[in-house]
Amino acid sequence: MRGLQVSLNQTQKIRLQRALEKLESFSSKSNPNASVTVADTIPVNYEDGVLKGHGTSELDGEVVATLCGVVERVNKLVYVRTLRARYKPEIGDIIVGRVIEVAPKRWRLEINFSQDAVLMLSSMNLPDGIQRRRTAVDELNMRSIFEENDVVCAEVRGFQHDGSLHLQARSQKYGKLERGQLLTVSPYLVKRRKQHFHHIEQYGIDLILGCNGFIWVGEHVEARDDMIVEDQATKSEQQYATTSMYPTSLEQEERTYTPLETRQNICRTANAVRVLSTLGFSINVEVIMEMVNLSSSLNLDIHEMLGAEFCVLVAEGEAERRSLKKKKG
Repeated sequence: MRGLQVSLNQTQKIRLQRALEKLESFSSKSNPNASVTVADTIPVNYEDGVLKGHGTSELDGEVVATLCGVVERVNKLVYVRTLRARYKPEIGDIIVGRVIEVAPKRWRLEINFSQDAVLMLSSMNLPDGIQRRRTAVDELNMRSIFEENDVVCAEVRGFQHDGSLHLQARSQKYGKLERGQLLTVSPYLVKRRKQHFHHIEQYGIDLILGCNGFIWVGEHVEARDDMIVEDQATKSEQQYATTSMYPTSLEQEERTYTPLETRQNICRTANAVRVLSTLGFSINVEVIMEMVNLSSSLNLDIHEMLGAEFCVLVAEGEAERRSLKKKKG
């Protein structure tokens, strides 16, 4: 069990072991040649002119695996994709990171990668929403946009000549994330999909599945157009002048208040992600919502989702679901 420290009794251990063995049997039966370990032979057709890629080598006239993982074939190229690899950024990836430094004309972010990422001021959508050249005033006001420990959503722009990873946040859907929880899971559990932003309308929350293994669960924030943003930026400057002299008013506190029900939904969804990470299951919005609904149908308190019995129930449910899917197929 990874992540959570779950103490199982003997009965729960047996049930969980059976469920995991059942899941493993389904994955091995579906494509026995897909999974390989080190020194396994990879069957190939030499007449096609095979190209040996990452994780493969030639030994005694045969292609063998040098890594544990899944065999992938792209035209003539054969390579092994590791299952539990570290995050490898690709252009266009949606990531969630934490600001660790405000430097001249850039922010430095920790994104669960071997090196920190850089978000340039020129690649950032400014609060006023206007596309323009950045000035010295913008650089002086960088801390009003992001400061240390802020959680930020951005998109991978690419690698620069110096080897640094650059990000961009050029639309209103990117930027600072507030009123929620930041979760860290193994990056291989989050598969690249067309959509990584999810608004769970029935619970009033936003779910962002970062390709780098950082997952954000927070209160839903309405998308704002440029005109509204510009008006709010003007108002915020006026409010800043007032609040610097007087304490925060009750109305302003209410405006930043997250309702109890929404906070409970955030915690329940976050616990669903934690359980999936513990079991090593792929994390996507459909599976997360199934777990949230299951915990609600069982009338479980939020903290009880992290107990041993719920973890076992989730594993058994996943095994049963794949069993039914296999029978239908």
